[in-house]
Amino acid sequence: MNPGYELPVDDVNYNFAFLDELAKREIRRNILKAISIPGYQTPYASREMPMGRGFGTGGLQLTLSLLGAGDTLKVIDQGADDSVNAVNLRQFVELTCPGANTTERAAEANIIQSRHRIPEDKLTADQILVLQVPTPDPLTIVEPSEARRKIMHGEGDYAPLLTRLYEDIVQFDEIAISNRYPTRLNGHYVIDSSPIPRFDVPKMHQSAALILLGAGRERKIYAVPPFTDAVPLAFEDVAFRTEAFLDSKGNRRHCDRCTSATSYLDEIIHPDGSRHWQCSDTGYCNERRTQLQNAECEEARS
Repeated sequence: MNPGYELPVDDVNYNFAFLDELAKREIRRNILKAISIPGYQTPYASREMPMGRGFGTGGLQLTLSLLGAGDTLKVIDQGADDSVNAVNLRQFVELTCPGANTTERAAEANIIQSRHRIPEDKLTADQILVLQVPTPDPLTIVEPSEARRKIMHGEGDYAPLLTRLYEDIVQFDEIAISNRYPTRLNGHYVIDSSPIPRFDVPKMHQSAALILLGAGRERKIYAVPPFTDAVPLAFEDVAFRTEAFLDSKGNRRHCDRCTSATSYLDEIIHPDGSRHWQCSDTGYCNERRTQLQNAECEEARS
């Protein structure tokens, strides 16, 4: 083959959604088991994907197993639709899933695959959120043995994890975990909430949408079924809190693009040294910005 020759897409005979049917069937069965036991880490035979481990292979396998012709997928990476990871995963789906649609609007998608964020738009019962997970077990930081961790999960023994949180309070006067906050489902299993910020953890509680979490490297799938109690670990005298985004005067910051004062914000430092704040969820921000511009145009006409 000539170095400059590119194989036409029509000549690539991929199986629909890349994975073979047996692999997709196994993943679907494990998804059902994960839904039946909220928070339980269901092992599965994670397949080799045409990308390195750690780049979303676990989440992608879940998405490919669920996606069908006529479905609409949104892919985001840390809230952005145009990041390298999000664009590559979206293009891979477009290549291997003929008939499936992609979008940047959360409201249009029935499957949303995300890395490090839960969308700002409230999810509905017709949607499935797939989160990419690097480390599925929150007990890893206190217990190296997987066999021992399984026993601890089964017995609901999370005392060492609570001790870890207490050590943060002693050292920093608060729990210093910024992401992957341990969250208890239905009063039993404690899960790693994936690297979503603390701001997003309350969105898992009683969510109308099914939330699936896939770790390709660790070969684990677990789930937060719809309308499930998802309560972050905390103490009565040191309550769980999310990022406040307050300025020096104690006022809540707002997005410089869409003026939202309720979304998760990214701090952006411009070349001149000035600091600006912008919605992490670019799809949500762009939609709000468009609505504001349309409202201004209507007001100008009237």
